[in-house]
Order: sequence, then C-alpha cells, then structure tokens
Amino acid sequence: MSPEKIVLRFSSENSDKPIIYHLAKDYDLIINIVKATINPHKEGTMVLELTGEKYNEGIEFLRQQGIKVDSLCQEIIRNEDKCTHCGACTVHCPTDALHMKRPEMEIVFNRAECIICQVCVGICPVKAMEVRI
Repeated sequence: MSPEKIVLRFSSENSDKPIIYHLAKDYDLIINIVKATINPHKEGTMVLELTGEKYNEGIEFLRQQGIKVDSLCQEIIRNEDKCTHCGACTVHCPTDALHMKRPEMEIVFNRAECIICQVCVGICPVKAMEVRI
C-alpha cells in the first residue's frame, strides 16, 4: 500500500490535541510529517503521508476532531505569463515557497515547499496563482 498525501488544516481549538498520537496508536497508521506550520494564533497546516489498513477510519477521526482534510492531489501552479512579479504573494506565503529573487526582483516558486494553503491564489491581484486538480 503506497502512502496517501493529505493536508490537514487546524484551528486554534484543535491544534493542541494529540492528533498524530491517535492516528498512530488507535488506527495503526504509519505517518510521515512532510511539513508543518503553526501561526501565533495557534492555527496550523500539516502535510502528511499516511499508510495503513485503517486509513479511512483515521481520516474520519480527523474530521470528527474538526480538522479539515484535503487530498494532496491538488497543486498550486504559477502562470508565468500572468505574473507581474509584484511580490504580493511572498508576504503571505507561510512556507516561503514563493519568494523574491534578488537583485533580479523576480518571483520564484518552489513547489516542494508549497503546502497548498491557497493563500496566494486569493492574494494575487492578476490571478497568476492557480489551483490544478
């Protein structure tokens, strides 16, 4: 069984719960934390690879805890033709997947760092950041 990649989005109400512990102990899932971020308001995003026979039960447990679960079959792409390199997206990117290359003053997008939070999609004034499913 190959690992499934998912994105978890935590609110401040559920970010302090032992979620990963329960996935491993109660659902016997093998967990690889690919990336995790939490802001000062205790809201967070976590990208996981999950493997195990009780995968669906584990996902249901997460949802019952109030955690938003998204499949990582989506990806963020940057439309190079639309991008004006204004930098608006770089300020809001929680993982620095989008950053300004200096001294060229060009936007660089590192897909490997992207956690698909989609903040850049809503922020981009020219709609150069897009979600591809």
